Amino acid sequence: GTIHLFRKSQRSLVGKLTHEFRLVAADRRSWKILLFGAINLICIGFLLMWCSSTNSIALTAYTYLTIFDLFSLITCLISYWVMMKKPSPVYSFGFERFEVLAVFASTVLAQLGALFILKESAERFLEQPEIHTGRLLVGTFVALFFNLFTMLSIRNKPFAYVSEAASTSWLQEHVADLSRSICGIIPGLSSIFLPRMNPFVLIDIAGALALCITYMLIEINNYYAVDTASAIAIALMTFGTMYPMSVYSGKVLLQTTPPHVFGQLDKLLREVSTLDGVLEVRNEHFWTLGFGNLAGSVHVRIRRDANEQMVLAHVTNRLYTLVSTLTVQIFKDDWIRPTLSSVPIANNMLNLSDHHIIPMPSLKAADNLNPITSTPAKPSSPPPEFSFNTPGKNVNPVILLNTQTRPYGLGLNHGSTPYSSVLNQGFGIPGMGAQQGFRTGFTNVPSRYGTNTRGQPRP
Repeated sequence: GTIHLFRKSQRSLVGKLTHEFRLVAADRRSWKILLFGAINLICIGFLLMWCSSTNSIALTAYTYLTIFDLFSLITCLISYWVMMKKPSPVYSFGFERFEVLAVFASTVLAQLGALFILKESAERFLEQPEIHTGRLLVGTFVALFFNLFTMLSIRNKPFAYVSEAASTSWLQEHVADLSRSICGIIPGLSSIFLPRMNPFVLIDIAGALALCITYMLIEINNYYAVDTASAIAIALMTFGTMYPMSVYSGKVLLQTTPPHVFGQLDKLLREVSTLDGVLEVRNEHFWTLGFGNLAGSVHVRIRRDANEQMVLAHVTNRLYTLVSTLTVQIFKDDWIRPTLSSVPIANNMLNLSDHHIIPMPSLKAADNLNPITSTPAKPSSPPPEFSFNTPGKNVNPVILLNTQTRPYGLGLNHGSTPYSSVLNQGFGIPGMGAQQGFRTGFTNVPSRYGTNTRGQPRP
């Protein structure tokens, strides 16, 4: 192979990740996230040790929420990295889909953890172990405090958008019904509980409440099975909270159009189709590029006499209110106008013998044209209705000659009978005394033209 002496060495995957991490760490806004990430790792370590010492699967299920907080912090770092990066030739739309992928991966991993808890809980129902409550309550409050402090201290833009845009979970719906009843008694709480609570704060409070109930029942009655029931409840709440977010972020990755913008897009496309010079709007496609960023492409067919730049400016101005990343392709009307082909006639063709048919240029090229729109017809399309069995459609036109000299001064004997006099003689009808009829339908034409001079009567 070819030896490249000065070939630039390529970085490995670890080297690229290190370079990008240094780029993010250089921003002061990310220092707070890195600090919370370090504290989160310490809390996870202590919680896992306490889960092992207490033998509580409910505390393990609640610890998985702290691990999810670590994923949310990583997603927030990715969001900062996306804002720093600019579009490249490889990623022409930017890197916004990386934070969508991070949200999707985080929610899916949380659901996998919930499924693992459900599997372990099913095994514990067959043989319930003894639960030690020494550090159960301490671990519950440590995890609750850290989760709430992390959620409320750091503004995580991707998860904040998904939690508002995604459909409500079953836990949010039940809490909303309860909140309406409470707010009906105490109206001042409507600003806290309505319209709907933050799903992450809600699941943290509900999980801590389940662990407190577990602690009390074990301390009072040594009812160890309640720990397994609380683990199942926390796993179901986790799965129900993360599933709508996974569905929403997955639809964004599949480049689908958000349902809530269907009406606005239809209205804008109707306005664009009524612009001056626009004939047709087609091949429109709109999709969500990132959270809150709609992209789209559209083809616009305009008239031949329309100004392309003016139409492009108007179309972009109308659609840019909703579509931030827009690609508009303008092309003019491509209908083909028919052109009549003319072939010069030689001089010696004017002195032909009588009743000679002069061949005219072939009109096959014109037969392929649509007589209404002048657009080339498809080979498989049938001919128009009025062309079926039309007399004389496939018959070449004729020129009937005589030797009458016209006063043009050119010395040529044209001898062509005027069309008006020929057509006024009527069409050839059998039995009406026609002397000689041609296939073109002309009748009463003399069988022989003489060479009389001008002014003498014809035979």
